[in-house]
Amino acid sequence: MADLKLVSHLHSMKTLKLFRKIALAEGISFLLLLLIAMPLKYYFGIPLAVKLVGWAHGVLFIAYILLTFSAISIMKWNWFNTLVALAVSLIPVGTFWLDKSLKKRELELASQVE
Repeated sequence: MADLKLVSHLHSMKTLKLFRKIALAEGISFLLLLLIAMPLKYYFGIPLAVKLVGWAHGVLFIAYILLTFSAISIMKWNWFNTLVALAVSLIPVGTFWLDKSLKKRELELASQVE
């Protein structure tokens, strides 16, 4: 039984680590889209930048949404915290702000293994 609990704990840590990576990548891709790709399209007539960065951002955004729901029990979120985690993905630097609480929970989980 202890082995099953350890495996579950390690799975939670792995999921949370992946969620943090995707959240940061999603935040970076959003900034790239807004600050580089869109000006290239609308000021310099280079629409390919939006197509490429937009596609990557879309994939990362969907992964972020799916991982948000996977992280609800790991983060011990209620419905309000879940809505906040979803809403920050719509704010250009929101996922960077969320990363603080994700990192704190990741450290808590790591300390429980030891």
